[in-house]
Amino acid sequence: MDLTTNEVMQYIEEEDIKFIRLAFCDVTGVQKNISVMSGDLERVLQHGLPINASYIKGFGKEAYSDLFLHPDPSTTTLLPWRPENGRVVRMFCDITFQDGKPFPNDTRRILQNSIAKAQEKGISFKIGSRMEFYLFKTDDEGNPTQIPLDNAGYMDIAPQDKGENIRREICLTLERMGIVPVNSHHEAGPGQNEIDFTSSDPLTAADQASTFMMVVKTIAAKNGLYAEFSPKPLSGRPGNGYHINFRLEGDKAQELIPSAIAGVLDNIKDTTVFFNPTEESYRRLGEDSSPRYISWSSENRGQLIRIPPAEGGRHYAQLRSPDAGCNPYLAYSALIEMALDGIERKLELGEAADLDVDLLGDDDKMRFSLLPASLGEARLAAGKSSFVKKIFDQSIIDCYCKD
Repeated sequence: MDLTTNEVMQYIEEEDIKFIRLAFCDVTGVQKNISVMSGDLERVLQHGLPINASYIKGFGKEAYSDLFLHPDPSTTTLLPWRPENGRVVRMFCDITFQDGKPFPNDTRRILQNSIAKAQEKGISFKIGSRMEFYLFKTDDEGNPTQIPLDNAGYMDIAPQDKGENIRREICLTLERMGIVPVNSHHEAGPGQNEIDFTSSDPLTAADQASTFMMVVKTIAAKNGLYAEFSPKPLSGRPGNGYHINFRLEGDKAQELIPSAIAGVLDNIKDTTVFFNPTEESYRRLGEDSSPRYISWSSENRGQLIRIPPAEGGRHYAQLRSPDAGCNPYLAYSALIEMALDGIERKLELGEAADLDVDLLGDDDKMRFSLLPASLGEARLAAGKSSFVKKIFDQSIIDCYCKD
């Protein structure tokens, strides 16, 4: 819900809200939170809430361990699974130093800065995501196993598909939280699922991606299961992708989108570590329909960027390399910056690769660049990239490029 400070205070009182979770992400995208009672909310909205940041990944050490959370009232969302008696809402927060200056490693603010940069050029983006996840059984103590919930395949139905009711509960929960699911189905792997939701402005989309993972894990746990988003949870089985759909809005959107896509293709090798930040990420890339080559297609799902048929007269592009180990705020920021770079340089989009590159001869394959084949290679590319240094502070780069 999109509420002002006065409206959120009225909502808290009218709905008998007792707890407010103040949420934020560390540099790697892991969601953190601290709860305050409703009686303290007005003070926190005015002055912020101090936290000890020395234990937060990428937030520094004792030199500036005290940071302040500033809730964004427009992100107020009821957590439907919490008890009606003592209701709970969640707000995402911006982060500052004690003197009010923005904290440079606040990845939500980094995305806001990229959005503002695009808006200054008269360009706006819409972003949506398609996340895949496995549902695994748990043992008698509630610990996750590697036993999938079912052995169903792509778009199978019940009784083979045993995740049907879990997806239904997830979709209804998301809907109550203001996130609109558009479709859900069983994916190709045993116990693997996908739920897609509508596109939004990039900041809302990143907030929703973080919320989505929390909801899926929570509903799975309620049902005695474990939801796994990691890129390659089962060897020899399909990996989990985080396909990011993006489109440009405005009068010149259709004119600019080819250069925007060309900018992504031109810079993706240097930024891959921000979309695929773990060793496991590179066990997924190049297998099944996940990309290996830096190419685009209007037909082949195995290419890095796919341009599906227009929906409602609107064309969008889909970046297929990311996985859910990434920080959605940094991923969307990098995507915007790459697209803007292509637009500014008026890059031309090359020929589509409407084919299976792996079936080409070695000489023909040489026409296509490869994504980094390992985390080490991705870190090396980002660490020496002038483009990456232009879009992210060195402290962010160090978090991703150093052990």
